[in-house]
Amino acid sequence: MKFAPIVRSAALVTAVALIPATTAGFAQVDGRAGPEFAKLFATYQQIKAAYVDDVDNDKLVRGAIDGMLSSLDPHSAYLDGSDLQRLETLIDGNYSGLGLSVIMDDGAVKVISPFRGSPAEESGVKAGDFITHLDGTLIYGGELDDAVQKMRGQAGTNITLTLFRPGRDEPFDVTVTRGVIELEPVTHELKEGNIGHISVNEFSRDVGSDVYAAWEKIKAEATGRVNGLVLDLRSNPGGSLDEAVALSDLFLDSGAIVSQRGRTRSENLLYRSETVFRGDMAAGVPVVVLIDAGSASASEIVAGALQDHRRALVMGERSFGKGSVQSLLPLGRDAALKLTTARYYTPSGHSVQEGGIKPDIRVPQLSDPDLARRTKYQMRESDLRGHLVNELGLKDEELENDKTIDPRFIKTAEELKAEGIEDFQLHYALQTLRRTTPSSVALRD
Repeated sequence: MKFAPIVRSAALVTAVALIPATTAGFAQVDGRAGPEFAKLFATYQQIKAAYVDDVDNDKLVRGAIDGMLSSLDPHSAYLDGSDLQRLETLIDGNYSGLGLSVIMDDGAVKVISPFRGSPAEESGVKAGDFITHLDGTLIYGGELDDAVQKMRGQAGTNITLTLFRPGRDEPFDVTVTRGVIELEPVTHELKEGNIGHISVNEFSRDVGSDVYAAWEKIKAEATGRVNGLVLDLRSNPGGSLDEAVALSDLFLDSGAIVSQRGRTRSENLLYRSETVFRGDMAAGVPVVVLIDAGSASASEIVAGALQDHRRALVMGERSFGKGSVQSLLPLGRDAALKLTTARYYTPSGHSVQEGGIKPDIRVPQLSDPDLARRTKYQMRESDLRGHLVNELGLKDEELENDKTIDPRFIKTAEELKAEGIEDFQLHYALQTLRRTTPSSVALRD
């Protein structure tokens, strides 16, 4: 997520002044802003005069703000109190809970992805699941923040989630034990054959530096030269734009990383490789980037940059397709506007919005026993209600092709498990870097 500096334009000051509006304040807006605001004021008056219960101004104004923002796209929102604190926690700190990235989709809480290694993932919660009940209480139609607060709690305590999973006939319950979510953004290990594996789980502060440190440790652990590197961005919902740029810069000597374009001149930016670490830190080492439908935003920036510069081979599944930039615009001391202000583009000028990053080699996760069902109902940005459209006009059938399984992939999850393969996508990437032939054939799109 890109955090904009404090904005003190006249337009913003006016907007802030209207937030605690009274009847007189609405009347002033009515006199200045034309028929659209006249309708807003008339609606306000009718509610105040005739609604069955008395409604205070704060509730009506907050509802108007939420309605305006929800009409724009799924990622713009008004944040105050616990909403704002939750955002800051995801960027900076730790918390006790389940470890889920969720959104509100037409009144339902939908899972974008569980954090890797989190209690939710270990309990079997999957990307694309709908959470309908918490401890038996219906949460459909409620506030997202209320649902998130209920899922948070003391580590070691349990909560039962009722899930609806597209492709299954009936909802089912999953009991999850809350844990301390460390928000450990980067993990690494050295695999057989001197192949490094670096997982980037989310883009919080210092991810670029953490990946650089992980690479140095891999080199120290290796017996001789490192022969390859898997940069794993699967189920990474994104985060800081600056950290996505910093991570991309680690693998590039020069050139563009990402550009963004918005309505205002200040949002038209080009980020280039600054060779902070004196060029490609892994020069001469082949790199595979792993992505899937849960790889979004900052993950797509990195995958797109390394793909366009031909620095890495991108494997896995088409990414989520969130090609928009959200800026945090302060509204006073304890509130802010998270507003979509630009679209971003890969170095070749490709817009990620809706279509995502298409892998060079498509490799489904055969280790997932629910693969066929989940693939058919896979959720991406293009499936979100009110999403920004790709200005180039993507055809729906292009995205629907990703929801089919190539018949050449005949291995089942049970067969792979019997062979000791718990993660087929990672296995395939490692086998590719070892220059041996995997047991299945990848689909080249």
